[in-house]
Amino acid sequence: MLKKKKKENMDTPENISEPTPENLTEEQQLKDQQAETVETEEIPGPTAEDKLKDELSQANDKYLRLYAEFDNFRRRTQKERAEARETEGKELIIALLPVLDDFERAQRAMETAVDVAPVKEGVTLIQNKLKNILTQKGLAEMGSIGSPFDADLHEAITNIPAPTDDLKGKVIDEMEKGYTLKDRVIRFAKVIVGA
Repeated sequence: MLKKKKKENMDTPENISEPTPENLTEEQQLKDQQAETVETEEIPGPTAEDKLKDELSQANDKYLRLYAEFDNFRRRTQKERAEARETEGKELIIALLPVLDDFERAQRAMETAVDVAPVKEGVTLIQNKLKNILTQKGLAEMGSIGSPFDADLHEAITNIPAPTDDLKGKVIDEMEKGYTLKDRVIRFAKVIVGA
């Protein structure tokens, strides 16, 4: 009977232990939690590394495009500058062509001329025409005689004793005129200075 009782006690539902959260060991609980997270985990989105690679490729693409645009701009400006250098004197040359024509006419007139006065007058007219054209383009003569010597404007060829004391250190004579183009010296005046 005793054996029977023991058997009955074991078969009763009270004695059969079902796993409950209290009865489970820590290992089993961890395994259960991992299984639950695996079941609830969704498909992973782009990782931070993928995002950075995408940003890097976009930045490289943008860099290459900007570099290509700059290279095209540089080539275009070099070409424009070369063309501008080739034709930079075009306006002046076109303006001087009538003066050249006048000189050719003067030469033909000098071949048959008997009197010098009309030829002289014609050359003076041509000179005035040339000066007017150059003045319109920004050329100006420098007045040097009687002004104090200035190394920024004059080139002293020699100095001579000044005829009067007030001419000491001043320009007495001018061997070659000096010119400025739009207020910038393009040729220094060659002068003689009083000492």
